[in-house]
Amino acid sequence: MKTVVVCTGGGGLLAGVALAIKSVRPEVRVIGVQAEQGAAYPASLKAGTPIALTSMNTMADGIAVGRPGAVPFAIISNIVDDIATVSESEIARAVLMLLERAKLLVEPAGAAATAAVLARPQDFEPPVAVVISGGNVDSLLLMHIIRYGMAAAGRFLTVRVRVLDKPGSLAQLLEAVRKSNANVVEIAHSRFDPGLSVDEVDIVVQVETRGPEHRDELLRQLAESGYEIIDR
Repeated sequence: MKTVVVCTGGGGLLAGVALAIKSVRPEVRVIGVQAEQGAAYPASLKAGTPIALTSMNTMADGIAVGRPGAVPFAIISNIVDDIATVSESEIARAVLMLLERAKLLVEPAGAAATAAVLARPQDFEPPVAVVISGGNVDSLLLMHIIRYGMAAAGRFLTVRVRVLDKPGSLAQLLEAVRKSNANVVEIAHSRFDPGLSVDEVDIVVQVETRGPEHRDELLRQLAESGYEIIDR
C-alpha cells in the first residue's frame, strides 16, 4: 500500500487515519478528499489557520463542514500529504459505480474518496486504499443521484429538437433514435415557447444509452437525420 485516500469534512477521520498510518508507515501518502462545493481545507491550509466557508451547496452533506476542527487541522496540516476536491458529477458517478459494481449503498460523502480516485487515477500511486464510509441516504435523493450519475457517465441524455408541428414528426424523430438502439424513457412537447413559430414544436426526449460512445452515436444519428439539437 502506497496511498490511502480518505473522505474529509471537519477532518477527524482523516486526522485519525493519518496518525495511525504515519506511525507505522511514514512513507505512505495520505490524501483527504472534499466536495468542491463544500471544501474548507484547501483555503485553510493555504492560510495556515481554519477558515470558515460562507456558503456550501453539495449533495455530500456528511462532509459539508464549514470550518475545519482545530485539533484535526493541526494534525492534518503537519502530516497529511494533500487535499483533493471532487465535483458533484464525480461524486454521483462514484455512488452509482459502487452501487452497480461493488453492490454497496454508499452516501455521497462516503463515496468522495472513491470519486477522486476514479476521476484522476494518475494522482494516486498504487496500490491505493480508499476509505468508504456512510450509507445514510434518502431514497428520493438516491434516485436523483443515480440519474445524475448516469448522465455524468454518458448513460442518460436529454435532448430538445425543434420540428414542424404536423402528424408524423414525432414518429420520424423516434425512428432516428431507434436506429441508434437508444432506449426512450420520456417524451414531452413544448408548443408555447415565445421563440417558436406557430407551426413549430419543441420535442424533449430523455433516453438511456450504454455509455459515451453510444451517446455520441445517437447524436450523430440525429444530426444525419437532419435534426438540430437546440438543447441537451
